[in-house]
Amino acid sequence: MSAVSDMEGKVALITGGGGGFGRAIAKAYADAGARVIITDARESGKVVADEVGGSFIMADLSDMEATRELCRQAIEMEGGVDILVNNAGLQHIAPVEDFPDDDWARLVQIMLVAPFQLTKYVVPGMKERGWGRIINLSSIHGLVASPFKSAYVSAKHGLIGLTRTVALEVGEFGITVNAICPGYSNTPLVQSQIADQARTRGISETDVIEKVMLEPAAIKRLVEPDEIASLALYLASEGARSVTGAAISIDAGWTAR
Repeated sequence: MSAVSDMEGKVALITGGGGGFGRAIAKAYADAGARVIITDARESGKVVADEVGGSFIMADLSDMEATRELCRQAIEMEGGVDILVNNAGLQHIAPVEDFPDDDWARLVQIMLVAPFQLTKYVVPGMKERGWGRIINLSSIHGLVASPFKSAYVSAKHGLIGLTRTVALEVGEFGITVNAICPGYSNTPLVQSQIADQARTRGISETDVIEKVMLEPAAIKRLVEPDEIASLALYLASEGARSVTGAAISIDAGWTAR
């Protein structure tokens, strides 16, 4: 069965859909026949929604009440959510002793607490329909650690734990839950890190790319968003109905060592 027929008429809610992975996944899902709801804290989310013929809900996932309201609106808009893609994320790079408490908590709220909240609110409808897909965008830093990223690494490790736990709870209802773990990728989020990493590590931006981002990888290039979208499309398909509780690396061999 093709991914196109699998997704025809399904409703997909994609957080952080205003660019990078979110935009690529939204386009892949819309092309496959899904009705896409984009959410983002930026107006760029509406631009992507218009590009793919979807809907847009502006929401700030750093706020717990706003996250609850987002889910209420999405369910009211389409009658339910069949596919949830927890993609929203951001970074703050600093030594742990210099990391502002509020920034640390905000990152964990956006990348771990909000995915929990959205999962909590979409699962009942998925159970009723006997079908659902939850796809969490973790990271290689959900599997290994790097210095100066204590909030990001903590949230992404936690997201894999959430993925595995929920997969065990909902598998009997036809719902799968998986995490995608990208390596350093050609996205605005990664591009924005280069200067921060150079300043924090005291090295050049060229050295950040060559010695921090690409040196451990077997394939010396950044991962492209369309590669992540292809994997997200597969995980939403019937072909992946037995894939659950997985943390799948797509990192050019970064974690193979």
